Amino acid sequence: MTVSFEDKSKADQYWQENINLVIRLLIIWAVVSFGFGILLVDVLNEVTFMGFKLGFWFAQQGAIYVFLFLIFYYRAKANKLDEKYGVQED
Repeated sequence: MTVSFEDKSKADQYWQENINLVIRLLIIWAVVSFGFGILLVDVLNEVTFMGFKLGFWFAQQGAIYVFLFLIFYYRAKANKLDEKYGVQED
């Protein structure tokens, strides 16, 4: 499928917003998976969550849940962005 924009500035705005969204979501992903699961694991392990140490839970399951949420969130925001710029799929 080929997407065409009315002018180059509109295409640039679309991609700038899309890249900003991706960067924000990658930062969240990195903080949750690397930060909570590795760097802050000792601090988080002082708290229990569902019977597990919180640092362990983030490293094993929490990061996966957050990643899945980010996928669905990106899908919803990307669809709204496509509609905003008139490039949505049929």
